[in-house]
Amino acid sequence: MRNHTPVTTFILVGLTDDPQLQILLFIFLLITYMLSAVGNLTIIILTLVDSHLKTAMYYFLQNFSFLEISFTSACVPRFLYNIATGDRTITYNACISQLFFTDLFAIVEFFLLATMSYDRYVAICKPLHYMTIMNPLVCKKLISGCWIITLLLLIPPLGYGLTLEFCDSEIDYVVCDANPLLKISCSDTEVIEKMVLFCSSFMLLVTLLFVVWSYGSIIRTILRFPSAQQKKKAFSTCSSHLIVVSITYGSCIFIYIKPSAKDEMATNKVASVFLTSISPMLNPFIYTLRNKQVKNAFKDFVKPLHCSQAIKSMVVKHAANSSLLYLVPL
Repeated sequence: MRNHTPVTTFILVGLTDDPQLQILLFIFLLITYMLSAVGNLTIIILTLVDSHLKTAMYYFLQNFSFLEISFTSACVPRFLYNIATGDRTITYNACISQLFFTDLFAIVEFFLLATMSYDRYVAICKPLHYMTIMNPLVCKKLISGCWIITLLLLIPPLGYGLTLEFCDSEIDYVVCDANPLLKISCSDTEVIEKMVLFCSSFMLLVTLLFVVWSYGSIIRTILRFPSAQQKKKAFSTCSSHLIVVSITYGSCIFIYIKPSAKDEMATNKVASVFLTSISPMLNPFIYTLRNKQVKNAFKDFVKPLHCSQAIKSMVVKHAANSSLLYLVPL
């Protein structure tokens, strides 16, 4: 039998030890997190209350915004706490929970992006059958499928990972992630590394190929449109989703491009911060700034608030004028 003490607490190294950079990083992460939460929550509210946003596209967008909030909430608040308090420790259970939820929400996002590309394919290539094909029941089944496939991919390697033993407690990363954890394990990690590689490759390749196929079909259909106005309108309906797909896949691919062994972890840390903070913050603005329906829904949602505020101001002004009448001498 080996003399081995189980590791119950890890230490997250983080991005930097410079106090001034930590302050800037804390402010940056706090602002991006708040903007991401407010922006995505606004999209969820608008798609729930506005009758014009009840189509399949906005149903998927509502779920995507929920995933963005959940993903950033699984990563950023803990990182902010570590910077603010200087306490970089995290318990084993908390670390495994963070690993599970960040991977869960991230993988579901990739499958959802592929589903959204299929929605755009049906809308442009089969417009007359769009409402029939993308009916509410089909949309719910597609969302459920994204979660089920993700769990089937995630649970086997995570379950095997719970049996690992660790020789070190220092995780050279900003959050609990699979690769940094495997590096400090003293168990044989060959099997789980192959499982992680297979699951991540399967997820990335399947979703990316589906997105490429969908947009390949979309582009061929658009090029056959007779007028330039029709082409422009069709491209505009896909542009927001295409930008989000490019940012998400680009960030993910950048993490796996390793310039050198020395710079590998530092590069991955910066890319991870971008993926967990900037990307979720940009997505709501990308969808709203390029979408007239969402902008109109926001104006309709805000208009009653302005009206009620104006009515309150008039009532207060009227009450003030009425009270002055009693102060005027007869």
